Amino acid sequence: MPELLTTDEAADYLRLSERKLYELVANREVPCSKVTGRWLFPRTALDRWVSAGLIAPAGLAQVASPILGGSHDPLLEWGLRESNSGLASLAEGSEEGLRRLTRGEVMIAAIHLHRLDGDDERANVEAVADAPGLHDAVVLGFARREQGILVASGNPMGLRDMTSIATSQARMAQRPPGAGAQLLLLALLARAGITLEDLKLARPAFPTGPDIAQAIRAGRIDCGIATRSVAKAAGLDFLPLVWERFDLVMRQRDYFMKGPQALFEFMRGPSFRDRAGELGGYDVSEAGAVRLVN
Repeated sequence: MPELLTTDEAADYLRLSERKLYELVANREVPCSKVTGRWLFPRTALDRWVSAGLIAPAGLAQVASPILGGSHDPLLEWGLRESNSGLASLAEGSEEGLRRLTRGEVMIAAIHLHRLDGDDERANVEAVADAPGLHDAVVLGFARREQGILVASGNPMGLRDMTSIATSQARMAQRPPGAGAQLLLLALLARAGITLEDLKLARPAFPTGPDIAQAIRAGRIDCGIATRSVAKAAGLDFLPLVWERFDLVMRQRDYFMKGPQALFEFMRGPSFRDRAGELGGYDVSEAGAVRLVN
């Protein structure tokens, strides 16, 4: 069992007045639990909270905006709404999400990173571990997702892989720089010995997978990389490529906040698993599992 401090012990330990500590408790800004009418504070959680920089020199809390940035995902968007987390979504791509997390502009970043050498299993945790300014980060598993090539129903151009896309000059969607799907595209091209210049790329870049699906349905492009769930929802054909890890990254101090905790609790429930099965292309058996504590 962790060592639990009473209110007066915790106030002394943090060098705060009891009044200030009660303010932090009321705002859910400090890790604690109420047992038989008394507030108790796990010492190890307080240590992480302090080392993460939540307490400024003046003893005031520095709380990130309640925003989940980074990559877009249909199951995640649904989970944010259904869990009543109060977290807003800002889908700009994995690398931009990490940059915003480092600057304190978002509370959580959703990421799925890929390496040119194909060793993607630990790509997310290694990127977070090496990121300057994220020495206090936690990486939680959200899901494994199946990524592939979206094409029109019936695959009229007979596309199979990157080589067939290049030789047929199919109109190929691209994503913004730093987006996980764009990193996957670059990795696939490198393995096939193909460059971006060999493709007939549609411009401008498409922000999300559903944007690519809509463009294919409208006949503006021929193909693009997105998840099986996006293809299924749009009624498009799907050419499977890889299963990837889709993870959530936050600072240790924000792990205990009300919004993230509501989302994490929801991820462990049956309705989350059922929805993942309905959407298709998800494995949520490790949802909520801690993959890295910096």
